[in-house]
Amino acid sequence: MVVTFKVTGGEQGDWAVLQVSGELDLVTSPVLRQRVHDVVAEGYHCLVLDLSDVFFCDSSGVGVLIAARRLIRSCQGRLRLVLPARGAADGSHVNRVLGALGVRRLFDVYGDVDAALGDEGEPLSA
Repeated sequence: MVVTFKVTGGEQGDWAVLQVSGELDLVTSPVLRQRVHDVVAEGYHCLVLDLSDVFFCDSSGVGVLIAARRLIRSCQGRLRLVLPARGAADGSHVNRVLGALGVRRLFDVYGDVDAALGDEGEPLSA
C-alpha cells in the first residue's frame, strides 16, 4: 500500500494556507517543516495549517507543529490549525494525538478553513 503525502497551498489575503494530506510522520514531516519555513521566508507570518486530511500523525509530526508555532510566534504572527469540527469524535487522529500529549491547548484550532481565516470566529475549545 502506497500512502501519498501532499502539502499544497495558497494565499488568502494576509494568510498563507497549507493543506496537508496523508501521514505526517518521520519520513514526511521534513516536507511540512520546509514548506512552513518557505512560507515565512516569503513574508507570511499568518499561517493556517489545514490538517483535515491527515489520518496519521506521530511524534515527528507533532514536533513539526510545535516548531511551526514557535517560528510563527517569533515573527509575531499567528498560526491556526484546521481539524474536523467535532475533533476526536469525528475521527481526527491529529486532534487525539495532540490531546493525548497535552499540547492541544497550545494551538488555536478551527473546524474549517473559512472559520480559521475569519477574525470573528473563536477557536474550538481544547
